[in-house]
Amino acid sequence: MLVRSNLPNNNRRKIVHFRNTQVKTGNNKAKANKWSVNKVIIKRGDIFYADLRPVVGSEQGGVRPVLIIQNDTGNKHSPTVICAAITSKMNKAKLPTHVELDAEKYGIVKDSVILLEQIRTIDKTRLKEKVCHLDQDVLKKIDKALLISFSLDT
Repeated sequence: MLVRSNLPNNNRRKIVHFRNTQVKTGNNKAKANKWSVNKVIIKRGDIFYADLRPVVGSEQGGVRPVLIIQNDTGNKHSPTVICAAITSKMNKAKLPTHVELDAEKYGIVKDSVILLEQIRTIDKTRLKEKVCHLDQDVLKKIDKALLISFSLDT
């Protein structure tokens, strides 16, 4: 958003863009947090669309759904979130780190697979609209897949 003002020429343009983490006002830069402005609450188990570009090699990329797997304290206070990529390509090799989602049950467009071997930390500004929140049954499956992915003993 561009705002013009009656300030001297060197401060005439104010640029405010909450998708980025900085706000420019004249020669000063101040931190801004889109998530506090828009009051978006991010919870573990939420699915959001996220822009995962750029990618390297076999990373999942583009604008796609992701599952928030970070704890709610981190989600509240950190400028980043830990998430797992989701794909609608059901022909992917079935791995013990995959959890299937039923489109009808969760109100998503297609049956999908959460790829818990494709975990990333991303800035919250990459998140777009919220899709849904998963129930405890599938979150238990996700926890099991995470234990396998990280080779953690229970």
